[in-house]
Amino acid sequence: MSILRVENLTKTYQSGSGPLTVLHEVSFDIQAGDTFSIVGPSGSGKTTLLGLCAGLDRATSGSVYLNDIRLDNLSEDQRAAVRNQHVGFIFQNFQLLPTLTALENVMVPMELQGARNVEKTARELLERVGLGKRGHHYPTQLSGGEQQRVSLARAFANRPKILFADEPTGNLDTDTGNTVEQLLFDLNREAGTTLVLVTHDLDLAQRTGRIVKMRGGAVVTDTVVA
Repeated sequence: MSILRVENLTKTYQSGSGPLTVLHEVSFDIQAGDTFSIVGPSGSGKTTLLGLCAGLDRATSGSVYLNDIRLDNLSEDQRAAVRNQHVGFIFQNFQLLPTLTALENVMVPMELQGARNVEKTARELLERVGLGKRGHHYPTQLSGGEQQRVSLARAFANRPKILFADEPTGNLDTDTGNTVEQLLFDLNREAGTTLVLVTHDLDLAQRTGRIVKMRGGAVVTDTVVA
């Protein structure tokens, strides 16, 4: 079953010097449970593409179907509801809420869904990422690697059908990045989630089942990894 379908996606911004097209007629199809990387140099359109796929922004033309829901016809509030229901996120800069503890940060997606046993599930997830004793700490009291592990726990909290990860190890040293990377793939496999990863790290990309390489806003190669 197709979980994400992108058809002729184009994104153009108006700049002072005229229109700037950062994505040009990008198309692909991802099956449920697949792991998928988007790679390419800075400015190739990777993060813009990720944002469109996740419904964070709207394309100039083309369509995105997420879990058979067409995003480009939806209002901002409707897209937010789809994200809350189906999507998890991991960002390079963690994006934890600074006024909430690690435990409270993990609880947020579940509370937005109206889930039950929220605190128990959040504690189990923190335990799973090795932070069972750090739940009462605030983000500023945690290292970068610990913050990213909290964001991993938060990303899986609402049992997403698809997880979007934007340079998830980009702000971490090699050893810490390797730990987070392993946790990401372990959690993803256990949950059976579809993983869409934007990365500069080709070694990380090689761990996914398929790699799309972008240049100048277009897909230049689409490779299934053996």
